[in-house]
Amino acid sequence: MKMAKKYSALMICAAVSLSLAACGPKESSSAKSSSKGAELVVWEDKEKSIGITDAVAAFEKEHDVKVKVVEKPYAKQIEDLRMDGPAGTGPDVLTMPGDQIGTAVTEGLLKELHVEKNVQSLYTDASIQSQMVDQKLYGLPKAVETTVLFYNKDLISEKELPQTLEEWYDYSKKTADGSKFGFLALFDQIYYAESVMSGYGGYIFGKDKDGSYNPSDIGINNEGAVKGAALIQKFYKDGLFPAGIIGEQGINVLESLFTEGKAAAIISGPWNVEVFSKAGINYGITKLPELENGKNMSAFIGVKSYNVSAFSKNAELAQELAVFLANEKNSKTRYEQTKEVPAVKSLADDPAIMKSEAARAVTEQSRFSELTPNIPEMNEIWTPADSALQTVATGKADPKQALDQAAETAKGQIKAKHSGK
Repeated sequence: MKMAKKYSALMICAAVSLSLAACGPKESSSAKSSSKGAELVVWEDKEKSIGITDAVAAFEKEHDVKVKVVEKPYAKQIEDLRMDGPAGTGPDVLTMPGDQIGTAVTEGLLKELHVEKNVQSLYTDASIQSQMVDQKLYGLPKAVETTVLFYNKDLISEKELPQTLEEWYDYSKKTADGSKFGFLALFDQIYYAESVMSGYGGYIFGKDKDGSYNPSDIGINNEGAVKGAALIQKFYKDGLFPAGIIGEQGINVLESLFTEGKAAAIISGPWNVEVFSKAGINYGITKLPELENGKNMSAFIGVKSYNVSAFSKNAELAQELAVFLANEKNSKTRYEQTKEVPAVKSLADDPAIMKSEAARAVTEQSRFSELTPNIPEMNEIWTPADSALQTVATGKADPKQALDQAAETAKGQIKAKHSGK
């Protein structure tokens, strides 16, 4: 997610359909007796603990243990674990973005999970792959997300929706007047801009024959990426995007314009479903538009997961809890309470989930999307790429010049920080 960056990161497609299934294997009575009286600490995402209340109560009763749930922003839990884990005040189970897995494993913060293949097979291929490092498993998926298109039905009907990004440009040309706008996106951030750049052939990292990322092959400045960035620049240059959506406060401005009925459509994620609903916006949700070359805009697939801290004194019990929280029954319950799209195959066609417009949009968008790279080298991409895109958005540099500089900076940082692996 850039789930982490986004907080942002939302759930998944054919390769990422949305589901979970079946509980993990039964534990022996001797294992239960040895855990009696233990206490586990779970770090759950902010305002999401309601989704696991029943599951935690059931686990406590079955195992005769206590489980304390503490809410923390999921994208920042690894930061806290670095300090609290060694101090003995950290969690046994935490939740985190899939793109942080590689860094966390490299730093020795997560415990490898030994979960049977039949449990792993419950989840979509992409979601379980996000938890793998060197063919070892370090977590179980709890939810998936992608960016999608939100549109205000009071400003534009479903039948009127432009089908391509270029058509949205034309629509915005007719609509934007400095106070009201057509289509808006945070294209000064690689998390969002990659959806355009990759559609023309750009990419973050190339892949080796075995499917693993090759951090020495960076594609954020290739011909396709530059073409995509040039299209992005047109929206800013022609005044179709307000200057306020550039930089750190951009997300607040973009969301405010939508909730105030001043933007017909924006790119955002499932994390805003409840926000926009509470704001009383009569909105619709659909996949991202196509591009003029016939390809659909891509998105990063973000995966939230349950992981076991390497510092847990009850690691086996913590793993059992992670498996339990992520099973089919509890995943469906969590969806009902939080609207986070589950990552389990068996729930992909569940009527209770697929009646959600957001879940359907995420599922469809996932067909055109890829996982956010989870290798540590990804940390060296975000800042240089965002800085370059901001110079593109403000007209301070042409796309090729800006992206070439970003690629060189990223390569230098990868060499300096990761060449000793």
